[in-house]
Amino acid sequence: MSTPTLSMSSREPETAERADANFVVHVTWALERTEGMVSRVRDELVLADSGLPCDTFNFICRARLDRATMRSVASEAVSYFERVERPFSWWVGPADRPKELGGFLEAMGLERAETELAMALSLDTLPSSVPRVPGLEVHRVRTLDRMEVLSQLTAGNWTPPDPHVLRFYRRTAGALLQPKAPQWYYLGYLDGEPVATAEATVAAGTVGLYNIATRAAFRGRGIGSVLTWQALADSRAAGCDLAVLQAAAAGVGLYRRLGFLPFGEITEYKPPV
Repeated sequence: MSTPTLSMSSREPETAERADANFVVHVTWALERTEGMVSRVRDELVLADSGLPCDTFNFICRARLDRATMRSVASEAVSYFERVERPFSWWVGPADRPKELGGFLEAMGLERAETELAMALSLDTLPSSVPRVPGLEVHRVRTLDRMEVLSQLTAGNWTPPDPHVLRFYRRTAGALLQPKAPQWYYLGYLDGEPVATAEATVAAGTVGLYNIATRAAFRGRGIGSVLTWQALADSRAAGCDLAVLQAAAAGVGLYRRLGFLPFGEITEYKPPV
C-alpha cells in the first residue's frame, strides 16, 4: 500500500507519537484493572496479555528500541507469549524504532499479516454535522446490558462469531463501565435493532477510534459515518484536538470524507500458524 502525502507533514512525528500513546491506553487500561490480565508498559516496549487465547487482545507495540538491545528485548517479549502459549500480534507503526524493526521481526520468524493506513484529523476541522440516517439512534454504552449487546455485535465480525471476544468484554465490563474509563463505546440502533458499534479511546487530548463496524446487511447507508462523527464530536467537546485511527481499505473513503489524512502505515506481524 502506498502512503499518500499528508499536507501537514511537519506534524507527522508528533501525530505518530500521540497515536502510539493512545493505542497503549486502548490495549492496557482495562487489562490493568481486570484480574488474570497482564500489561507491561515500559519505555522500550509495551506488552498486553488478556489471558485469552485470542490475538485480538494480545499485543506487543510501541517499540522504542536501540539496535544494541533490540534482539534481547524483542526476543524476551516474543518468548513471553510462547511461555504462556497464547497467540499475539506485534504492531509496528511510523513512530516505532528502529526503522528496520519490521524486517528484524520477519528474520525472527514472525510473518507480516496486514498493513493498514494510519490517519489523523485535527478536530477543529470536524464537519458540524453529517447526513442523518432515518431511524438511526446512537447511544453511549453505560450499562451491562448494552455492553452485552456490543460484545455480541463485535463477536459477530468473525465467522463463526468469536467466543473469546464475548469473554473479553464480559470480564472487562467492570472496568470499562467505570465513569472515568477512557474508552467510550457506542451502539447504533436502526429502528430499534442494534446494527453498529464504535469505540473512542480518549486520553491526553487525543481520541483514537477503534472497532467501528456495521453489520453487513446494513452497510452503505451512512451508519458508520454517523457513529464516527458522534464519537469525534463528543471527544472534541471533552477537550480533544486530535483524532487518530488505522483504516482498512474499505473504510478509507469514509474517513477521508470526514477530513482524515494519512500519516503513515501500521503493519501487523504474527507468529506463523
